[in-house]
Amino acid sequence: MLMVYAPKTNKTVCVLSTMHQLVKISDDHKRKPNTVTDYSRMKCGLDIMDQKVCAYTVRAGTRRWPVAVFYNLLDLAAMNPHVLYMACMGSTESRRDFLRALTGELRHRYLQEKAIRITPRPPPAPGKKTQCQVQEHCNRNHSTEQCAACANYTSRKCRKEGPWLCSNC
Repeated sequence: MLMVYAPKTNKTVCVLSTMHQLVKISDDHKRKPNTVTDYSRMKCGLDIMDQKVCAYTVRAGTRRWPVAVFYNLLDLAAMNPHVLYMACMGSTESRRDFLRALTGELRHRYLQEKAIRITPRPPPAPGKKTQCQVQEHCNRNHSTEQCAACANYTSRKCRKEGPWLCSNC
């Protein structure tokens, strides 16, 4: 429900509420609607959450508003599980330790999925150019020759004298 309230002359406040179905005016001398009084009573929770989010945040300075919204979503996505974990488990774990454990679990799961997806590259066809795999004395030069000992593709700058051996062998 959308409600417009005028606390002073030439000043209006628009309040959009999904919690209230009817507007009730209080009986005291200020005559505020119940949506405004409920908002004022409950906004301290939002202030506390903003304070906690600011302590450990991913926000960085940006000029693009979609990026700022994304940073805010990440902060809230990390805050909500901590609140639920403390309420459900009765834990007193600090937010910092919780975030460290959360990032470790997410990273571990991502690396497991990535290891499943990675397939080894097939070796290039004989005589085909590929990047030097030693890269000790060259700057990613291309090569068609393989080391006789380890079968790494080796550029001319990274090979030893004599038979075609890389500088590692």
